[in-house]
Amino acid sequence: YIAIMKLSIALLSTLGSASAFSGSFSGSALKASSNGASMEMTTGMGVNGFGRIGRLVTRIIMEDSDCELNAINAGSATPDYMAYQYKYDSIHGIAKGTVEVDGDFLVLNGEKVMTSRCRDPKEVGWGALGADYVCESTGVFLTKDSAQAIIDGGAKKVIYSAPAKDDSQVIVVGVNDEEYDGSENFISCASCTTNGLAPMVKAINDEYGIKEALMTTVHAMTATQAVVDSSSRKDWRGGRAASGNIIPSSTGAAKAVTKVIPSLQGKLTGMAFRVPTIDVSVVDLTCKLEKETTYEEICAHIKALSEGKMKGVLGYCDEPLVSTDFESDSRSSIFDAQAGIMLNPTFVKLVAWYDNEWGYSSRVVDLMKMCAAVDAKASA
Repeated sequence: YIAIMKLSIALLSTLGSASAFSGSFSGSALKASSNGASMEMTTGMGVNGFGRIGRLVTRIIMEDSDCELNAINAGSATPDYMAYQYKYDSIHGIAKGTVEVDGDFLVLNGEKVMTSRCRDPKEVGWGALGADYVCESTGVFLTKDSAQAIIDGGAKKVIYSAPAKDDSQVIVVGVNDEEYDGSENFISCASCTTNGLAPMVKAINDEYGIKEALMTTVHAMTATQAVVDSSSRKDWRGGRAASGNIIPSSTGAAKAVTKVIPSLQGKLTGMAFRVPTIDVSVVDLTCKLEKETTYEEICAHIKALSEGKMKGVLGYCDEPLVSTDFESDSRSSIFDAQAGIMLNPTFVKLVAWYDNEWGYSSRVVDLMKMCAAVDAKASA
C-alpha cells in the first residue's frame, strides 16, 4: 500500500525552565510505498534538543517536503538567538530560505515554528502537541528508564540521536532496517562513526566474509573536547587541547557494529584519533577475509551497491579528494577507492569518509520517517 502520513516535527530540549506552551499543529504528506492499497493518517513527530545535531536535523527537516516542523524547545536560548544559531553555521554555511522571528515563533521559509523551554520532557505534553515520534538529541535521555518521561508526556516512540546507554534497540539505516517491526518504543540511531563504518562492513562481510578486523577512525573535533589544555580525570589525553593535538581515544563504534551485524561479534573492534579539524571524519578498516578476492573486485562490488540497493547510504569515490570535499554530504559512508590497499587476496585495508554531523543527522531524520512508515503499515 502507499501510506500518506502528515508529519508534525517538534524540536524540544530538556534544558532550561520548565514552561509549557501551546500552539496549533498540522502535518504534511509523507509517502511510504508498499503493495498497492492506499490510506491516509496523521502522524506527529518531535525532536528533543537544539544543540549541534538538533539544529542540523532542523535544517534537514526544513528541506524535506515530507516533513513539517512545528515546535522547538531550545533550552534557555531566546528566539532571536535560536534564529542566529539556525541561520549561521561555520561548516554548513547559511541556512537555505528565510529566517525571521515573530514573538516566540521562528519563521523559517515563511512557516511559523513555536519555540519554548521545558526541563522535564514529561511536561512538554507530546501527546497534546501531536508529537508521536520524538527524537531525543539532548544526550541526556538515552535509556528506556530515563526516556520513559517522553512517553509519559504522550509520545509513542523515542528515537535517540546517540548510542543507547542500555539495551534499547539499535537501527543503522541501510544495514538492519528490517529488524524494526514496531514493537520497540525506544530506538537508537547509534553513533556517527557506527553509521560511517557499518554500511562498508556489511558490504564486505555479505560478499566476502570477515574473519577479523580492526577499525581506526580519524575523527574531527567535537564539542565534548577542550579548545585549550583543560582537565579530564577520566581521560587525561582527552583533556588536552583539541585545537592543536592528535589525540588517541577509545571508541565503542566498531563494537556497536556487531549489534547490528551479530555474526561479527568478537571479530571487530577499534579505536580513534581525534584531530584538529571541525568536521568530516574517516574510517580505516583493516580486515582478514574469508574469501579470496582482488581490490578491483571489492571496488566494483561497493560501487554497484552505492548505485543500487545501498544508494544514499553507501557512497563510492574514485577521485583524489580530501576531508573538506565531503562537508555536508548526506551519505553515511563514502568508500574511497584510491585510498585503500591490499597485501594479499584475503588481507585488505579499506577507507571510507563520513560527515559526522550532516550525514548522521540525515540518518536520524530517515530513521524517524522509517519508523512512522513501518508503524503505519503494521496498524493498517
